[in-house]
Amino acid sequence: MGDEQQQTRPKRIFINDVDRYSSKHIAKFLSTSSVDEEASEGAVEAGDTSSARGEPAFQIVGTVSPSSKHDQQPFLLEQYPSPTRGELLERLLECDVVVYNISESATQQQIEEATWAITTLNDEIENFKSRKMFILVSSVMTWTMTKPQDPEETDVLLTEEEFRRKRPHPNFKNHNILEKLVLKLGRGRNSKLAGYVVASGLQYGEGENLFHYFFKVSWLMQLPKVPLFGPGTNHIPMIHVNDLAGVIQNIVEFKPKSKYILAVDDSKNTLEDIVKMISDTLGSGKINKVPEQDAIAMKAYKQEELEYLNINLRLDAFIIKDSFSLNWTSEAGMVENMASIVEEYKNTRQLLPIRICLVGPPAVGKTTIAEKLCSHYQIHHIKIKEVIEEKLTQLKEIVNEADPEIVSEEEVTAAEKQLEELNQSMEMNAGRLADHLVFNILKEKLNSKPCRNQGFVLNGFPKSYEQAKRIFSDEDTESQDLMPKTRVYNKEITPEHVFALNATDDFLTKRAQGLPQSVAENMRYTQEEFVPRLTRYRQLSTAEETLLDYFDELEIHPEHIEVTTADSEYTDVMKKITDTVGIPKNYGLNPEEQEVENKKKEEERKQKLAGDAAQKKRRNEAALAEMAAQYEEWQRNLSEVQRQELELQEAHSLPLRNYLMKYVMPSLTEAMLECTEIKPEDPVDFLAEHLLRNKQQQ
Repeated sequence: MGDEQQQTRPKRIFINDVDRYSSKHIAKFLSTSSVDEEASEGAVEAGDTSSARGEPAFQIVGTVSPSSKHDQQPFLLEQYPSPTRGELLERLLECDVVVYNISESATQQQIEEATWAITTLNDEIENFKSRKMFILVSSVMTWTMTKPQDPEETDVLLTEEEFRRKRPHPNFKNHNILEKLVLKLGRGRNSKLAGYVVASGLQYGEGENLFHYFFKVSWLMQLPKVPLFGPGTNHIPMIHVNDLAGVIQNIVEFKPKSKYILAVDDSKNTLEDIVKMISDTLGSGKINKVPEQDAIAMKAYKQEELEYLNINLRLDAFIIKDSFSLNWTSEAGMVENMASIVEEYKNTRQLLPIRICLVGPPAVGKTTIAEKLCSHYQIHHIKIKEVIEEKLTQLKEIVNEADPEIVSEEEVTAAEKQLEELNQSMEMNAGRLADHLVFNILKEKLNSKPCRNQGFVLNGFPKSYEQAKRIFSDEDTESQDLMPKTRVYNKEITPEHVFALNATDDFLTKRAQGLPQSVAENMRYTQEEFVPRLTRYRQLSTAEETLLDYFDELEIHPEHIEVTTADSEYTDVMKKITDTVGIPKNYGLNPEEQEVENKKKEEERKQKLAGDAAQKKRRNEAALAEMAAQYEEWQRNLSEVQRQELELQEAHSLPLRNYLMKYVMPSLTEAMLECTEIKPEDPVDFLAEHLLRNKQQQ
């Protein structure tokens, strides 16, 4: 009865660590899976219409790390950040299928949790309302030390039939023990808990995981050759992460009899095959074999990650070939499907080229703005003069290279021929190249891996409708259709954003005149050169067919931006452009570069603080000096006031002094002298009586 009820609703599947690469993409794949057509028909015949074809077959729930608890994954019905064992058991008992993925650098904690989960579920079998399935996604690293039955047959392929005699890598013994436990506890035809083990090859796809370093180095092309750590002759069993998810889907839907399943694609590629193909497709096409330990010194890989890359096994997964119904994403492997894998990698990581063209009169600021854009978006600055110089230097280096292992004889011959053609053209045109040669060099640059990977800013070229047509038009396609409904162009090299910068002639002339003489000469902004250049630009802008008309015809409508004196740092211009183009679509700074950038910002912050402190100190010192001057002035004023008051008091007191000297002091002096001679007991009374007698006598 319980199984019948289970068929009337989507299966509930638990997956651990769904915020990690492998489990995340397995969960995403299963969340989009629909009910199988045959299963749907059977359900309809049984009266079940709730799971018609096209309806989700599974409801996905799972655990996430504490750091991801606020990031709700759209493909999850529920997510559980750091649940307790009791809470986790409750969630597991609610599910029809429990998937524990320990295939990628599993920690001891993950293995212990998976061991606890299968053991505890086995103990709870009696309480199950319906049958459950436990799928352990392990790793082919548990096969690493397995030897062929016949030691002389070195090229023999190992299959699932030999899983009982497999020998694990020393660091994957716990994986092997857990595999055996799952198979043991899930044994029994009538058991309500079915156990399966999936030994996954090294996973790739959907942005890459273990192989991401090689993709990133190739994409950025910061190294002339992609490093290959070790000899690279080891065969690596692999599987696309979506194909691994497809294997799990087949197990859930069809419940195969075999409980141990190898999940590897049909490739038998070596590490060198893989790295070389990545470099060919994304990078320079060259690899550089370096000692394995350089991977750690270069911070490319950790030791435990190198253990995966060093695996050397040739496996044959006959069960998924013969018994499963897989809609393969990459059955032939990464090397055979590299073009689609690269597109998938770019789309998943949003590594999309940004192609910009800046148009405008001389001295409007195209070069400065282009440099700012290149720094912001981490793309390439294309200036036609520098592109030509770069091409000439490149050809000379090829011609002068003596080592045939580095440059083939055919490459040298072709370079000599092209260099001679360029030199002849410059001799015939007073040091300038013929237009068709310039266009060829520019198209070659725009088609180069760096420009196709990251993108570019075209600075001031092309200048006319005809030039743009000859550079960007797809001539091969146009020749097939003489009357195309819409203009056909090469979308891989044509700018997707065009910005027309403009300013008044007066503004531009003043700006050119304000430059130092040496700078003006270098930029061809002297009076003799600037005016004709500006006139020529205005003429091209008013031609019958202009450069901007060409882009309008392609429906790449230019955006016009006015440059003014008020925006000397081009802040407003940059904001308008970045708002239109959007966020950067390239890798950010690596940890070392970020550290340098952080130090630079910290130093700038300290300098700003020091400058502010110095300015504040200067202001305080100026204020103190002003206060001291004011105090000194006040003191001088106070002294003057006091002097004037004293003089005034003295002037006011002069008549009184005269009166006292004439009428009081003589009588008082006489009385005091007599008092000193007589020495009465009460001198004051004596003086008073003496003065009174004298007054009466007078």
